[in-house]
Formats: sequence, structure tokens, C-alpha cells
Amino acid sequence: MEENKTAEENKAVEENQKPKIRFQAKGESKRYLTAFVLIALLSLILFVNHPLMMWLVLGACFLLAFKETLHLFGLKNSLTLYALAILVWILAYFNSSPIETGIFIAMIVASFLAYKRSISPKNIWPFFYPTIPFLALYALYAKMGAYDVFYLCWLITIVAITDTGAYFGGKLFGRTPFSPTSPKKTLEGVGIGLALGILVGSIVGIGYSGGFFPSLLISIGVSIASIFGDLFESYLKREAGVKDSGKILPGHGGILDRFDGILFGAVAMYYLLCFLPMWKQL
Repeated sequence: MEENKTAEENKAVEENQKPKIRFQAKGESKRYLTAFVLIALLSLILFVNHPLMMWLVLGACFLLAFKETLHLFGLKNSLTLYALAILVWILAYFNSSPIETGIFIAMIVASFLAYKRSISPKNIWPFFYPTIPFLALYALYAKMGAYDVFYLCWLITIVAITDTGAYFGGKLFGRTPFSPTSPKKTLEGVGIGLALGILVGSIVGIGYSGGFFPSLLISIGVSIASIFGDLFESYLKREAGVKDSGKILPGHGGILDRFDGILFGAVAMYYLLCFLPMWKQL
């Protein structure tokens, strides 16, 4: 009698778990399909390598990320803020120093805030993040002439390997929490991700950074920055009380969920490249 009862209980548990398993499988399939589409689109864009198309694609991603950031910062959608964001991107196309364009518009917003007094200072935050990092990403492409795509590929390679290494390294060997901001991220996973990202990045960047040593230093900076880019976005989401920055990418969340490490990595790469003699001549 007891054996029959136990068998029935086990069967009931299995039946209850089936919907959950199906739901998880469906979620994973969406995630993999989205990743496949994103990789295919990225490969096509980098292969075509047309300046106007790159500006348009990065601009679309920037505006979507800008919208997500307004929500994370607790700001209402504002036509004025969107108009200024569009103005930033248009001016960046015609200006030889895209990042300075963002700083200039941020100064205008700060001046307007000081004049009106009735507007929250939070309105200036989106013009620092994600605006400045996206402009740094665009500057890596726009300022390097014949080697433009290479620097984007180098950046993406370092960030992707660092992120992947940290994820699987944490799954396999993770024991020590890395930061209270992201409880799932472990010190062991971060260490493995950094090691792999720096190793591969150092080798990939040799030919276009002047040698192994500058390639190593830049890869270290970008890999570390990407870890904290991911951590910063996790902090913003935790403060806003949301799981993802948006819902535009099925299984992945929002634009910022995919660009978080790349954005901080782009700032680090742009800054570190400015120390190289070849970059100073541009």
C-alpha cells in the first residue's frame, strides 16, 4: 500500500515538474535563436563595413539603450531628451571627436538644468551613460580609417571571451562571491574569464597595437573594464528592481544586457589606444 502511495506521489511530482521543464526549454530555445540571429547580423555588418550603415546600426542601438536607461534611472520618457540624444549622434557623425560631442551636449543639458531649477539633475545622467560609452564605441570605428573594423572585432573578442570564461568558470569552479551587486558572479569565475580574455586579446591585438606588450596592456584594461561594465548594469537593474534592462531581445533582455561589457570595454580601449604613437597621429 505504501509502495503504491509513494509511486503515485513521485508521479504527481513528475507531472508538476513537466510544465516547468517545458517552459525552461522554450526559454533556452529563444535564447539560442536570438543569439544565432545576433551573431549572423553582426557578422554581416562587419563584413559589409560601410561607414553610414555602421553609424545607423550603432545609432539605433544607442537610442534603444538610451530608452532603457531612462527607465533604469527612474526618468519619464521625454521628447526633449530623445531629441538631444538624436542630436548627439548626428553631430558625432560630422565631428572628428565623437566623445567630445557627448560632453558638449551634457554641458548644454547641465546649463538648462541650472537655468530652469525645476528639473531633476537625474536628467543629465543618460548623457554620461550610455551616451559616452556608445560614442567611444563609434569613435573606435570612425577614427581608425582602414583598420576600423579590426578594433571593433578585437574589442568584441576580448569582451565575449571574458564574459564566457567568467560564466562557465563560475559554473565549474565558483565558490567565492565576487560582489554583493551580482551574487551569481564568483571570484573564481571572474579570474578565469580575465585570464582567457587577456590571453586571447593579447594575441589578437599584436599586429595593430605596435607589439605584444601594448596589446597585453590594452587587453588587460578592456577585460577588467568589461567585468565592471556588466557589474554596473547589474547595479542599475538591482536599484530599479528589474531583472532585465528591456525585452527587445527574446531570451536575452534588452540592448544594455548585451552591450554592458562592450560599453565599458570601448571606453577603456579608446583611452588606452590614445597612448599609442600611431593613434596620436589620427
